[in-house]
Amino acid sequence: MDLWFSEYHAPDVRHSMAVNRHLYSQKSNYQQIDIFDSKAFGRVLALDGNVMLTERDEFIYDEMIVHVPMSVHPDIRDVLVIGAGDGGVVKELTRYSSIEKIDLVEMDSQVIEACRIYLPENASKLDDERVHIFYDNALRFIRKCHCAYDLIIVDSMDPFGPLEGYFTREFYGICYNALRSDGIMVNQQGSPFFQHDAQAMTRSHQRIASTFPISRVYQAHIPTYAAGYWLFGFASKKYHPIDDFKPELWQSRHLKTDYYTPKLHIGCFYLPAFLERMLLEVEG
Repeated sequence: MDLWFSEYHAPDVRHSMAVNRHLYSQKSNYQQIDIFDSKAFGRVLALDGNVMLTERDEFIYDEMIVHVPMSVHPDIRDVLVIGAGDGGVVKELTRYSSIEKIDLVEMDSQVIEACRIYLPENASKLDDERVHIFYDNALRFIRKCHCAYDLIIVDSMDPFGPLEGYFTREFYGICYNALRSDGIMVNQQGSPFFQHDAQAMTRSHQRIASTFPISRVYQAHIPTYAAGYWLFGFASKKYHPIDDFKPELWQSRHLKTDYYTPKLHIGCFYLPAFLERMLLEVEG
């Protein structure tokens, strides 16, 4: 008997993959957590029926949300990561010896524990001495912080349901206050292709653009995410993602990547016409 996992990308569109084995299934206090082996994408983490990562393409997301800001800001030492309990973003950050502290705020401890067991490659750096894990609500945690971080990475799920609070003007204002005078915030912005996602994306961008003096959107192609087309937000108090981009600084670190390159860094900020129009409409 064939076993398939299906995720709805829109009411009349779904993405399916064949499953070898269902490895983990638990309902935590916050969400349904599932990890399974797929034939095409390796191990897959799904939360409430939505794919968070697959072993096959997680490197795209993690590299693009980490290396873009790290190659713009010349002196990132203290980093706050919101969500990302699978450990992939943290793993990418620990490759930088210049980073002194990584605070990870994850609401659901069961996500981290499940990933330690079933996605050990992703979670391998959660025990790095620079990593400090806080099981807390991110809004409550960040309110206590003022000028504490050089970089904030918001790796949360899509802006629907209980996590919608991570996409409000209030939340972005709290992140702004938690950053130092030259700080950068990067967040996942979802897909602009299906209407429901596009509306959430433009709402989020409008709120970020009204909070930060510099706000840009960049793109990556991730096969298992909606439409295979994903967006990130780059917001900063000082640094422009292209004008202040320092490819020679990043290249001097000799980091091997599978997706991110300095040329791609520039290219990912050049957006298709339909997306440019959507963003300009809400930027005012």
